[in-house]
Amino acid sequence: MRVRHYGAPPKNRDDWKTIATLLPYLWEFRGRVLLALTLLALAKFANVGIPLILKEVVDSLDKPQALLTLPVFLLLAYGALRLATSLFGELRDAVFAKVVQRSIRRVAIKVFRHLHALSLRFHLERQTGGMSRDIERGTAGIRFLLNFMLFNILPTILEIALVAAILLSKYAAVFTLVILATLVAYIAFTLIVTEWRMVFRRNMNEMDSKANTAAIDSLLNYETVKYFGNEEYETRRYDSSMQQWEKAAVRNQTSLSFLNSGQSAIIAIGVTILMMLAGQGVVDGEMTLGDLVMINAFLLQLYMPLHFLGFVYREIRHSLADMERMFSLLETNTEVQDKPDAADLDISAGSIRFEHVSFGYDPKRQILYDVDFEVPAGNKVAVVGHSGAGKSTLSRLLFRFYDVTGGRITIDGQDIRDVTQKSVRDAIGIVPQDTVLFNDSIYYNIAYGNPDATREQIIRAAQRAHIHDFVETLPDGYDTLVGERGLKLSGGEKQRVAIARTLLKDPCILVFDEATSALDSTTEKRIQAELADIARHHTTLVIAHRLSTIMDADQILVMHQGRIIERGSHQQLISQNNVYARMWAIQQQEESAETPLSAGA
Repeated sequence: MRVRHYGAPPKNRDDWKTIATLLPYLWEFRGRVLLALTLLALAKFANVGIPLILKEVVDSLDKPQALLTLPVFLLLAYGALRLATSLFGELRDAVFAKVVQRSIRRVAIKVFRHLHALSLRFHLERQTGGMSRDIERGTAGIRFLLNFMLFNILPTILEIALVAAILLSKYAAVFTLVILATLVAYIAFTLIVTEWRMVFRRNMNEMDSKANTAAIDSLLNYETVKYFGNEEYETRRYDSSMQQWEKAAVRNQTSLSFLNSGQSAIIAIGVTILMMLAGQGVVDGEMTLGDLVMINAFLLQLYMPLHFLGFVYREIRHSLADMERMFSLLETNTEVQDKPDAADLDISAGSIRFEHVSFGYDPKRQILYDVDFEVPAGNKVAVVGHSGAGKSTLSRLLFRFYDVTGGRITIDGQDIRDVTQKSVRDAIGIVPQDTVLFNDSIYYNIAYGNPDATREQIIRAAQRAHIHDFVETLPDGYDTLVGERGLKLSGGEKQRVAIARTLLKDPCILVFDEATSALDSTTEKRIQAELADIARHHTTLVIAHRLSTIMDADQILVMHQGRIIERGSHQQLISQNNVYARMWAIQQQEESAETPLSAGA
């Protein structure tokens, strides 16, 4: 299956498609949405009533002194409408808050779950810093879109319609024509300029993600930066991305100033024409002073939200641009998928079979060629070979991080492509060569093997992995934080945490991928004895570099350039005096050379 790499979003992505993605979340709370819209309508009706009351107040006060009385009822009505406008608006926000926050939560969870469903290939190619910034901007965009699309665009349109209807019914048609002409000019200008500006916004987002990627990558590799004294180089690399972001941001801001100035000019011209018409009407005796005040109040109420509408439309387009990259993640295909009718793996004995397996990460680069072997239930099979021989690829295929391109892999006779991925991975435990821990406590990292385990079980797993005594010497014990990727611990300590984590999981099948490579010789011997005892009760696949650690294997496979070139027990392979025997001789010489140095130390 061809996988579309995560990167820039499609240029012609349909904004309505993005908006439609949010509709199911609104439908879930349709009662709240309907109530919020009702409160919104009430607030707008109250707002439109304010200038009508204000006209009556002015007209009642614009009389000869002898006839002048205080319009108490009208003033009370004016105050009540002001309060209603604000109150209904606040109630609307309170009612709709749960809809917005739940939608953001649901979308964020959907993206998070999808990211974990994507293949290892995607995660090896991703840029974590940029991707996290895209998700952050996307969720903020959802909040803005839901709030302002429903509660600014719709009410503004409603208010414009009400004001136009009132003016058309009370005054000459020219007032309504001027308002409509101003609206058309305003909207056309806003649409054209905003679309032109979107290229600056997208470029700004891209540069922001790129800069964040560079920063996160550099900070995660802090020690490497220090080893090579490349602080200034990293700063220049980060600044290079920030310079491009700065250029895009300046263009974005200058074009925004042009848009705002144009919108203000259109509104100013419309307001001036209307006030001149109203003033002339008062002079001619066709309109009262109250009419002039009412039209002015309507214009203020109308053009302020209209001016804000331009901002809202602009920001909605920005939000859609921000959401594009996040939703493009959801469009990234899941390379390895369960079949629609996939059942859970029915694990009994735990035998593994690689049947004529071929595989390549890329069609142009084959990694495995017709690999065929079996790990009988309860047996221990080791795989050795030089770097690049394809050893670690076997464990990735067994976990079904990738699907084989030829042949098949079975567990207890079941093709792992026919069962659910979760059930396969539940049945297998691995101690990898490169152990990466969560930035949390030692306790949390061991408990990750079985989050439901008791504290006693976790401590027992730590004891079996020979890390309990070390943990007890720490000031915070099991609550000690291990740092980003476990960097506060040594390689050997991290590996023992990984072993404890796998022991706690207690799977039927065990995979040790250079499981003791980071341990000192004394600790390695203790743990090897423990692992050997564990392996007697499990089906075990060992990927090894030190041949001394797999002498007790039931079968040893020697791989070279993706093919199995030798197989047999340790003694059988030594007697064949071939590749394995030469590897053994070389390692024995290396260990003999290291022994005097160790003794001297």
